[in-house]
Parts: sequence; C-alpha cells; structure tokens
Amino acid sequence: MKVLKFGGTSVGSAENIKTLLKLVLQEKQNENPVVVLSAMSGVTNMLTEMAEMAERGEPFATQLNQIENKHFEIIRALLPAADQNPVFTKIKIFLNELEDVLQAVSSLKELSPQTKDLILSYGEKCSTFMVSHVARQYIDNPLYVFGAEYIKTDHNFGNAKVDTVLTDLLIKDFYRSNQDKVLFVTGFIASNAENKVTTLGRGGSDYTAAIWGSALDAEEIQIWTDVNGMMTADPRMVKKAFSLEELSYTEAMELSYFGAKVIYPPTMLPAFLKKIPLVIKNTFQPDFKGTYIRSDVKASVMPIKGISSIDQISIINLSGGGMVGKAGFSGRLFSLLSREQINMVLITQSSSEHSITFAVKPSDVETAIKLIEKEFELELNAQKLSWPEVEHNLAVLAVVGENMKRTPGMSGRLFHALGRNGINVRAIAQGSSEYNISVIIGKDDLSKAVNAVHDAFFTDLKRTLNIFCLGTGNIGKTLFTQLKDQMSFLAQNNDLQVKVTGIGNTRKMIFNADGLNLSTWETELNEQGAQAELKRFIDQMVAMNLPNCVFVDNTASEAPVAFYQHIFENTISIVTCNKKGNSAAYAQYKLFKDTARKHGVDFYYETNVGAGLPIIRTLKDLMMSGDKVTRIEAILSGTISYIFNNFKDNAGFYETVKQAQDLGYTEPDPRDDLNGKDFMRKMLILARDAGYHLEADDVKIDNILPDSCLQAPSVEAFYQELELNATYFEALKNRAKTQNKVLRYIGKLEDGKAEISLQMVDENHPFYMLSGSDNIISFTTDRYMNRPMVVKGPGAGAEVTAAGVFADIINVGRA
Repeated sequence: MKVLKFGGTSVGSAENIKTLLKLVLQEKQNENPVVVLSAMSGVTNMLTEMAEMAERGEPFATQLNQIENKHFEIIRALLPAADQNPVFTKIKIFLNELEDVLQAVSSLKELSPQTKDLILSYGEKCSTFMVSHVARQYIDNPLYVFGAEYIKTDHNFGNAKVDTVLTDLLIKDFYRSNQDKVLFVTGFIASNAENKVTTLGRGGSDYTAAIWGSALDAEEIQIWTDVNGMMTADPRMVKKAFSLEELSYTEAMELSYFGAKVIYPPTMLPAFLKKIPLVIKNTFQPDFKGTYIRSDVKASVMPIKGISSIDQISIINLSGGGMVGKAGFSGRLFSLLSREQINMVLITQSSSEHSITFAVKPSDVETAIKLIEKEFELELNAQKLSWPEVEHNLAVLAVVGENMKRTPGMSGRLFHALGRNGINVRAIAQGSSEYNISVIIGKDDLSKAVNAVHDAFFTDLKRTLNIFCLGTGNIGKTLFTQLKDQMSFLAQNNDLQVKVTGIGNTRKMIFNADGLNLSTWETELNEQGAQAELKRFIDQMVAMNLPNCVFVDNTASEAPVAFYQHIFENTISIVTCNKKGNSAAYAQYKLFKDTARKHGVDFYYETNVGAGLPIIRTLKDLMMSGDKVTRIEAILSGTISYIFNNFKDNAGFYETVKQAQDLGYTEPDPRDDLNGKDFMRKMLILARDAGYHLEADDVKIDNILPDSCLQAPSVEAFYQELELNATYFEALKNRAKTQNKVLRYIGKLEDGKAEISLQMVDENHPFYMLSGSDNIISFTTDRYMNRPMVVKGPGAGAEVTAAGVFADIINVGRA
C-alpha cells in the first residue's frame, strides 16, 4: 500500500484535479492508496490574511467570496449538475462556520494561536471534501476523512507535536475498518486531547502523509508536487539546477532544513524510523522518475548533492571575557532561547570561547535580545559581556552531501567560489558529521553565491562567464562573431558557457541576465537599447550582481578607465584592449594591479601591446619562472612596420604612407601613428610589466618625421610636407641600402631605460626579414642569452585583436 500526498497546485484547478485522480486510479489497480490533500493553492495564504484582517476589525467578505468561488467553479466544472448540490451545501456549511469564527475574532479584536489553527483548517476541509466527491466519477469507493480525528498532538497550536503512539493506534484501527475504500485525508491538521484543532506547521500536509505511511507500514510515501523532485539548487535562482535521482534521509533533511521547500523536514522522521522510501514526483510530468529518498542509496560520484538556502536570517553575536572558561554559559543561553520556542538556525563559537554567534529568524530577534539582556543582566552591567550585536539582511547558504565526509578540498572549493565573486562570509558552521557546510552571507549576494557555488561543485556542467562589453566597433563586432561561432567548442572542450549579458556603446546600451542573442544583438541594441550613459552602464552591471563577471573594454577612450578601480572593488574581472589605463601614470597602473589582486579578480590586457600575439603572457611567464629579462627589443606598430617594410626600391615615402592609409592601416591622420606615441604606450606597459617604475616622459622617442611634417596644420598639408621632404627620406633609404641594411623603427628596454628610434639593421638581426604589418619582439634573458626568444606575427587588425580579447576572456574562465 502507498500513501500519495498532493500539494496545493495539484488541487488548484479542474484540469489538475483530473490528473490527480488519474494517478490515484492508476495506483488503485495495485492496492487502495491513502490520499492526503493540501488546501487549494493560495487558500491558506488567504485564510491567514482574513484572520489578520478580522483581528484588525477590517472587512473580509471579499476574500471569503473568493474562496467560495474557487471551490464552486471546480464543482461546476467536474460534477454533473445532479451531483453538485450536496457538495455545494457542505462547502457552504464549512464556509459559514469559518465566517462565524472570523466574526468572533473581529468582535474580540483578538486572534489566538488556537483560533488561527481552526481558521486555517478550513482550507484542507474544503479541498479534500470536494475532491473526494469528484472522485466518485472515477472510483467506486472514495471516503472523505477528517484527519484531525486520527492525528493526536499536544497543545502547541501552530506547530503541534504528535503523540505518535496514540496516533498510530487510531490510524491503524480506522484503516482496518475501511481497508476496502480509497481514503481522502485532510493534510496539515490534527487535534489535541480536547479534540481542538491543531496544525502541524509549514509543510504539514507532507508530515500528515508520513504519519499515515509510518502507522500503516506503507511500501512507499509519494509526495506529488509541481517540480521534478529535489533539485541541486533552487531553479528560480540557478537555471542549470537539475533533478537528483536519489538522496539519503540525512541529505534530504539537511537540504530541507536549509530552505529546500520541496519537502518539509519533519516529514522524513516517521519515514526514516521505519525506513520507508519517500518519492518526490511531479503531478504534471508523472512519467518523470522523480527523487527517491531512502536509506540504501547508491554511491555517488558527485561531490555534493545540493545547495540550499534561507533568504531571511539575522545573526546575534555575544562576546566578552566573562564567557571564557565559564562552564554552562552556552547551556544557559541555548536553554533560555529553547524555552521561548526560538529556533537557532546556525551556531558557531570561537575556539577562544570569547564569542558565540547564532542565527535566528528576523521575527525572533527582538524577543531573543530581551531574553538575553534579562538573563545576563549582571554580566552585562559588570562589562563581562558586551551588549548583543545584531546584523540583519542576511542569508544562509548550505552545501550538503554524504560524499563531503573525509573528502579533502570541499571547504576550499566553497570558499574559493565565494571569495572569487567578492562574497563576504559572516559566519561558518560545519558539523562533525561533515554532511553540511553552512555559511551566512549578505542577502543581496544569495543568488550570485548559489550560482557561483553550483558552478564550482558541479563541474560536469558548463561554468558560466557573464561578460559586459563596452564598444561595438570593429573589434567588438568581430569578438561577438567569434564568440557565437565558438560557443559549442567552448562547451565541449573548455566546459565553459560565455553569456554576453550587457552591451554598450556611445549611443545605446542593453542588458539581459540570461544572455543576449549574438545573432541579433545589433538589432536589439539599436531598437530596444536604452540611451547610453557610461556610469549607468557600470552601475547596472554591478547591480545585476551576477557570478563570474567580466567587464570587456573594447574602446580606445579614457572614459571607461576612470571606472576600472570601482569595477575591481565590486569583484568583477577586466579584459581590455584599451591602452589608456595602463599607460597613464604609474601610480594608476599599480593601483589597478593591486586592487585586482586584493579583490581576487583578473586583469588581462594582452592586446594592449601586440594585438593577439602572446607578448604580455610570455613576459609574465618568464618572470614567474625566475628568469631575468636583460633586454627587450620590439617593433610594436603594425602601421610603421608596414610602411618601412614597403619603403624600398623605387617606392617613395609619400606614396608608401598614402598606400598604408588607403589600406586602412593608419589612423585618419597618419601622424597619430608616425609620431610614435602609440608605440611609446606599448613600450611603457612592457617596461612596467618587466618591473620598472617608468612614466611616459621616461621613454625617449626619436621622431621619424621632420618637424615641418609634424607641425603641418592639416592632413593635406602633412602630405605636402612629405613630398617636400622626399630627399630626406630617400637619403635614409639609400644609406641603409648601401650598407645592405633595412630601416626599422625599434623600441628597446635595457637597464631600466626605454627608447624608440629609427635604426638600420642587417641580415643578422631578427628584425631584418620582417614583412607586411607584422609585429615582432625579442626577449634577451639569462636563459635566452645567446639566442633571444622571438615572438612574431600580425600586430594589428580586428580579427587578431578580437582573438586576443577572446583568449583573455577564456583565461578568466579558467580561474
């Protein structure tokens, strides 16, 4: 025999009730089940609201009519007209009784726990009676059972304690007399020795099912709800949460206690004692296997079974020298709170015994403080104890699983995920059983924390990076294309999911926490995006508070740089191809580095120097491995590289520069490339990454161009000056040719000094054979002394620069 419990959504509509009864009929083919029902969805909340309104003397007729209509609509929909009146009459009698009780509360302006229990009981009475009569069309022997008569409790109204021995006797005796019927039992409600209605607390209908199942030694207790069993996390917070095939009783209790609302924790106690399996199933997907909770679970490869949370918690901290070595202090405190029915969700005590921190519901804080101040008045006045400190707006996050026991690294994985995302832990608790590690964090960080921890533990799923991209020019557009094309590769080979959750430019900005469509982003940005404002873009990114965030700066503007420190302080990594931040004052460069390190996030800027070439990373690896860089030589301007690679034979300097501009290799004013300032920024960043505290003025730049060219009032005048100085440039070319050399504009870092100059190099120099717009860099180190390490390749262009940004993003994902 099985016990089937159906929740509020399962009895919430005519269609759902039809589905419910089909499931009952299917089970009846084996043996008559016991069916436990909750109130219709929303009715218990309405009854609570009506009780409180009556206590305040406010009218409640509207809500009462709504409850009546909810039931009457289903009766009309599911029963033939000839069978409706008896059910209408009984429901009406129930509601008239309810109205009388509410009127009494309104007259007295008093709502006792006993009266509130009586009011709440009418939800289950109405739904169960209604469903049992509808069932007559499908089942020949249904019986409505007022469950309060068979579950006996103490006088603790609102959360009564069950008299197990007496309850078992009553249920067994009743069942033996009605074994040939399908029993439809009211959930949630019981009664005390005086037959006054009591309730079993939140989730009491689950508890009712377990009590009946235990008393009758049921084969199985099925909890039918609106989700596919117990999940690894709350699916409303974690989109990647998935259903668990099975759990042990201990794991299920831990998850339920810490906020997993699928099942009520006391439900498992009667089942646990009798080792009766509990099954969590979905009424609306009955073929889905659901989650089995039982004693004989299979060994699992998962490090944890799930993550649960409580989103409304306050903590109270007691500290003082009077606690140290004081035997019985904790006992006094905990006994005091227990007597007043204050439940402590989590307790932690320092090893020095100087402080105790415990978490309670916010509604219990005021009472707890008053009790503590009264109980420890002497210690407080004598300053042996400090006055209790309270912190609100907190949440508890718990990771649960039997595999955590004696498995090294579980705590480290949890705290790395939290720290990496800037989530401050206020308190920690881990029992000696090692089934559960619980932390208290800020309530606003809960969703971010659960997602980050879920990614950290369930590594067979794809880790999610949320990226916010500023700049939609050639590099930005190309990056989005590359991301779109590589999504499946990243998932299959890097276990990584990259979501572009924000895009902005100087005109528009748009956000989507679920990720923007990289096939239609441009249309969506232009048609649906809000007016762009840089500060609002940054504020929105921070406010979304997503885990594993990366800010990608694909601009060449100084404006975003002003927000870098703020972004780091909010535990968001930065990937940038914008050189303005790292090539400004050294103090700013160092501040960015230190702030990123302090907050445990990444700062990647590979494309600051050589587009997609691995220059920054190579230098970092050399230094981290203990090598010493003695000299760096480089050509780091694709524009200048192209010009001097093609300024040969009969080509004039004027024609070569003009050709480079026509091909798109130069800025609109070629002097922005030829004046060497962009090259200087790259050399400055290299010098700083090599450990030198240089400023821009410390980099010596030899001008390629005569002063008359640099000072020309317009681009047209600049080209005229180039023609006028043709003899100067021809002389340079001919001098190099005479010596079998070529012209190269080379940056050099040696002995802490940086300079950029036009040089002539022969065929023995690694830069001699350079072609096209390639960049090249040579590292001379203690290990690469006689034959320097050379990195060479395209140093400009949207494709390679976007690829460099892409690589930096993936490196954040590996952290």
